[in-house]
Amino acid sequence: MKNKKEETECIENIKDVDMNQIINMFSLLPDILFWIKNSRHCFVYANQAFLDHVGAAKLDYVIGKNDFDFAPVHVARQFIQDDKKVLAGACVTDRFEINQSNNGELAWFTTSKRPLKDKQGNVIGTYGITRHLQKTSTTLAHINAIKTPVEFIRLNYQKAITIEQLAQIAHLSVSALERRFKKYLAKTPKQFLTETRLEQARKLLVETSLPISSICFDTGFVDPSYFAKQFKYFFGSTPSQIRKDNYLDINKHRSNPDNLV
Repeated sequence: MKNKKEETECIENIKDVDMNQIINMFSLLPDILFWIKNSRHCFVYANQAFLDHVGAAKLDYVIGKNDFDFAPVHVARQFIQDDKKVLAGACVTDRFEINQSNNGELAWFTTSKRPLKDKQGNVIGTYGITRHLQKTSTTLAHINAIKTPVEFIRLNYQKAITIEQLAQIAHLSVSALERRFKKYLAKTPKQFLTETRLEQARKLLVETSLPISSICFDTGFVDPSYFAKQFKYFFGSTPSQIRKDNYLDINKHRSNPDNLV
């Protein structure tokens, strides 16, 4: 009974703790980017690792801004779309991503996001963490286990690639390759290949004026209707909608990212 009482008292005391003390602890973790955003997707806090990642000298340079101030347009759009899903109650847990590090090189990251709630349970924002996996030794084995086929896909996504070909270069059976991808990326090799192609297609739609049909074939798709269907499923918008959005004045939306489709 005494232990139960002490546990109850401890929980009650924690409720009165200044949360800034806990939040500030994230600045002691050099391999973890931590941030908090309000319901309009603007940053209200970020730790030192995040500031270093986006090249901000101090926290004041981040507060009140959103992802369009720090990330390429096509990446920022996806971050905002993620935020909207999390605000609606969804959770993102240990999602593997290949993104650009602060030195401009591609690097492995894993991201988790949650809705931020007040004491009444109302969602008032989002918060999340991203780990730079090359800086986290305990996770390097996860990367190395699928590094060869993943790198092959990223370098050759525009070409025809078969699962048998990926298994051969990884010196694995097809079934073993499938198991590794499911274990470490929570998706099949085919899904990863498709998503890699779609990510590149989205980038080209935003950053170039190439015709959508050309982007379809240039990123490894052979059927425009399949490309459009997969793109809509993955990003929630059609290629033409993404292209149309890009023609808008992005600066007009920096102060109100909720206007973004």
